[in-house]
Amino acid sequence: MKFAMCNEFCEKWPVEDAIRLARDVGYEGVEVAPFTIAGDVNQISPDRRDQIRSAAEEAGVEIIGLHWLLVGPKDVHMTTADDATRRRTQQYFLDLIGLCGDLGGDRMVIGSPKQRSVEPGSTYEQAWGRAIDLFKGLLPLAEEKGIVLCIEPLARTETDFIYTAAEGARMVDEIGHPNFRLHIDVKAMCDEGRPLDEVIRDGAGRVGHFHVNDANRNGPGWGDTDYGPIVQAVREIGYDDYASVEVFDFQYDPKRIAQSSLDFLQRAFA
Repeated sequence: MKFAMCNEFCEKWPVEDAIRLARDVGYEGVEVAPFTIAGDVNQISPDRRDQIRSAAEEAGVEIIGLHWLLVGPKDVHMTTADDATRRRTQQYFLDLIGLCGDLGGDRMVIGSPKQRSVEPGSTYEQAWGRAIDLFKGLLPLAEEKGIVLCIEPLARTETDFIYTAAEGARMVDEIGHPNFRLHIDVKAMCDEGRPLDEVIRDGAGRVGHFHVNDANRNGPGWGDTDYGPIVQAVREIGYDDYASVEVFDFQYDPKRIAQSSLDFLQRAFA
């Protein structure tokens, strides 16, 4: 298992400083939230992209990809009945794929709960069909750039569209493309109310990325979530890529979040 950290808990830090923190603590990768660079991906110039990629190369840290994708732009939604909004959303995803490739990343986490929830007047299956069409339109460019799109099941308190690993796996199977995979996240999986090892096994053969945190929204090891079954199940399904630290409580010093989380992960996966 390799370990990465998401940069947004380094609140208001330049991305380069988060990359250097990752290096100093001992992470192999950094996962970037585009909104920490600019409110719109199209505002990130080619020169700025080169600067960020160069900083990572200099530090010997891999930029592994992007998450928190739709924070910033207005009027985007994946499952809306409004064709113009879906076209705009699809184009924005294509722009994000371009950024991911420019930074050297190879994966993008599709979370964005508010921008995918089923709108009034639509059924779940209608929303499902629209999402499938939107994602299929992204795959030629994703394949060209070598980027895997990972659908993230999220808690029912956040969205009413794809909130179990089984539903995420169903979407992966229906799309049937190697560049569309399942993302698993410990905090989100805790919402399912089932043993976490069972939830992880639902995604066997489909998992493209893995976020590690705690049910309490802090880093891994900061709460009561038992990582024993998680580690066992992740190994059983053969996932041995990046485990990326994503936290939602930014009140603590970023250095403490990064170091304590990595120390725990190294013990858990030893």
